[in-house]
Amino acid sequence: MDKLIYAVYFILPVLLLFGAKVYGRKEWNDEFLSLEQSKALQGFLAVCIMLHHVGQKTCASWINPPTRIQKGLGFFVPLGFMFVAVFFFFNGYGVYKSFHSKPNYLKGFFGRRILPVILALYSTTFIYFAVRLIVGQKMKGNDVLLYLTSLKLCNPYTWYVIVLPFFYAFFYLCFRFIKKDGIAVAVTTALVVAYILFGTTINHNDLWIRGEWWYNCVILFPVGILFAKFEKALVAFFKKTYFVVMPVTVLAVYPVYLWSRAMCNIYGYYGENWGAPDTILRRRISVCAESAICIVFVLAILLLGMKVKIGNKFLKFMGSITLEFYLIHGIFVELCAYTFDGGVKSPFRIKNLLLYVAVVYVLGIPSALILKKIHSLILHKEKKVQAKAA
Repeated sequence: MDKLIYAVYFILPVLLLFGAKVYGRKEWNDEFLSLEQSKALQGFLAVCIMLHHVGQKTCASWINPPTRIQKGLGFFVPLGFMFVAVFFFFNGYGVYKSFHSKPNYLKGFFGRRILPVILALYSTTFIYFAVRLIVGQKMKGNDVLLYLTSLKLCNPYTWYVIVLPFFYAFFYLCFRFIKKDGIAVAVTTALVVAYILFGTTINHNDLWIRGEWWYNCVILFPVGILFAKFEKALVAFFKKTYFVVMPVTVLAVYPVYLWSRAMCNIYGYYGENWGAPDTILRRRISVCAESAICIVFVLAILLLGMKVKIGNKFLKFMGSITLEFYLIHGIFVELCAYTFDGGVKSPFRIKNLLLYVAVVYVLGIPSALILKKIHSLILHKEKKVQAKAA
């Protein structure tokens, strides 16, 4: 029965490619960067991230005792940061394109871009907090405060929605107060790089920037901005050189990934564990390697997208609830695991991996829809208040 989990490796390609259109030699998918295509791709990747999280609870090498390790989803365990890199790319690409195509885009930027992300963070924080109490986690007063403020992640999968508002704020400040577009792009990029460099100075901990996953793929945010800025020239170049650049890039993904793994094994992020005098340098070498594979991976996806247009009802649906599903499915990952985040024994452990995945997905979908509805009601009410104030 455990081997049934390998069915996901056949199901995923079907979910992604069902209804896809492949373009001929002299034809192009000119919508490969459209909102519809990017949402569809992110909806698919949300499912991959779910498998990544289940894999971390069942297949990861750090699981103790090792006898609990189950084979099946090991492929997804180390790839989470690469999946999230795609999200950061389209975050950066989207804000830059919107800034240049929508009049007065920065007016109301907080309400459109930042507030929904913050709302998603704290709504799921409160839900997770209630679940932690229900499963019997013991908390001190300080823990309660840290959890409810999200300084300590009550929802262990929210680092992305903590980091993203800061990047949006970087973008807003730069493009609000710097009139030259090129300089605004450069300063936004510099601020994200500064965040990465700052992250490498922090040892692993229980609060913000608690590990390398907080910064090892975020370079794709400014890469997305840069791609949008030079999109016309880049797309023209890729079309002209496609049958050389595409196969080289796609074939490079695996060796570059192996190289990044090797660099992390040689240098690594955990130098503080053995008192390495060059811990920060080690982290910076490692993050450069992982940033490189993220860039190659995203570029490969974009190049393939120039010839393959994805789209079906499943992808459209998942694309409409990506953020909510990303944030809420982890509750069921934790409830059905061996232990809930924090060490309390999970009340509904599911040993069969395929059933585990199915339960997380089936329960995650209606939860995401309810969460999206709640967010929509709150944000709609906020817009009404703002309109009256104006």
